Amino acid sequence: QVQLVESGGGLVQPGGSLRLSCAASGFTFKNYDMSWFRQAPGKGLEWVSYITTGGGSTLYADSVKGRFTISRDNAKNTLYLQMNSLQLKDTAVYYCAKGAYWIPGIPRGQGTQVTVSS
Repeated sequence: QVQLVESGGGLVQPGGSLRLSCAASGFTFKNYDMSWFRQAPGKGLEWVSYITTGGGSTLYADSVKGRFTISRDNAKNTLYLQMNSLQLKDTAVYYCAKGAYWIPGIPRGQGTQVTVSS
């Protein structure tokens, strides 16, 4: 079955950086677009970023554009999210998801907590 395991979250000061990873298994990773979502405390699920199968096209939410970079290594079945210039508002649980973000109900991992605090 589909397994998505996020890692790399933690506590970071404003302006700092983190790189999230998502290890995928149970499906042919290279054949699927992938997405990142996040959920801040008390708020709904927010789409963050999207990447096509080969990594040639990427999209970002306006809230993270210019600060976050999505990438993938199809040989390692792994999705990444490089997060720079982190802000307090980036505090959330981050989830990777199998598929394009506009498709309802795509499978997600269990999430990794990112806390930005001074």
